[in-house]
Amino acid sequence: MVQSIIDIGEREDRILNIVKAQHRLKNKSQAVALIAQTYEDSFLEPELKPEFIIKLKKVEEEGYGETFDSIEELEAKIESNE
Repeated sequence: MVQSIIDIGEREDRILNIVKAQHRLKNKSQAVALIAQTYEDSFLEPELKPEFIIKLKKVEEEGYGETFDSIEELEAKIESNE
């Protein structure tokens, strides 16, 4: 576990206290961890699963699927699958 000394303003301290109370956390460190986790989930790109990367490489090697020379050809393909 990493320990950090941080300087925060009065408003940020109140926000930490609110988060701590709302989630029934024991201390402000847990509130900071929760806020960091929420930020990660909301704004950072998720890590791709290895199975997805393998599947993506397979699609790149084999091609992206069928290509069509016209809209009519695509429509005929769609209608034949219904």
